[in-house]
Amino acid sequence: MARIISVFSSKGGVGKTTITANLGAILASKFQKKVTLIDCNLTSSHLALYLGIYYSPITLNKVLRGDYQISEAIYIHSSGMQVVPASLSVTELEGSDLLKLPNVISSLEPTNDFLILDSAPGLGREALASLKSSREVLLVTTPIVSSVLDIVRAQEVLREIGVKPIGIVVNMATGASYEMRKEEIEQLTGLKVIATIPYDKDVYRSTALKQPIFLLNPNNRASKELVKLAAFISGVEYSEKKSLFEKVADKFRIIGSYFS
Repeated sequence: MARIISVFSSKGGVGKTTITANLGAILASKFQKKVTLIDCNLTSSHLALYLGIYYSPITLNKVLRGDYQISEAIYIHSSGMQVVPASLSVTELEGSDLLKLPNVISSLEPTNDFLILDSAPGLGREALASLKSSREVLLVTTPIVSSVLDIVRAQEVLREIGVKPIGIVVNMATGASYEMRKEEIEQLTGLKVIATIPYDKDVYRSTALKQPIFLLNPNNRASKELVKLAAFISGVEYSEKKSLFEKVADKFRIIGSYFS
């Protein structure tokens, strides 16, 4: 049975789609898992564009309207993962029945190890439909108090609908003194921080190039943390041996954070 995981954030702009795309690419290409990413952000879809899929005549919207089967809306990415995009057209929102989403997604279970849903931000109808279609949720935040507090608020909803949090991914961390530390986030939310992705300009470059950062540069700092995250989720043992140069660079970054 496939694991069905929503990648969720209460706010937009925290890197939820970036995490989703890289997680799928790593699980498929590095750990040889059968993975399908599904863009459940129907009103503001970005996943297909992020992955360079510009032409997708059959989308999740049309499946939810009853025009096509979900198997017809699957596109293959170069990493080996499969992608079900949402439509970029506002007109295709009409007639899209979100109540069908759980059954549509569960129909993909027999042929996948992971179904990863790129949820809409917030707790509106689209986000709730994505969460209710999942068994687990990966919570994405930045290390800023207001963003972390939103996780505390979201937990009540997750308990009500019976979706299990895997843990928190802290994204775009710089180590600045005003950012919340891992221990503070865990104490406030009562959840485990399972990955901390550092801020890196190359991630923005990868977005412009329409490729997950892991595929462009697997040795990038953010890529390495994303690999650890994928390993944790898939239950694969993974250890990274750092070079002497990387160890020295890490020490300088830690020292620098105290003066920032």
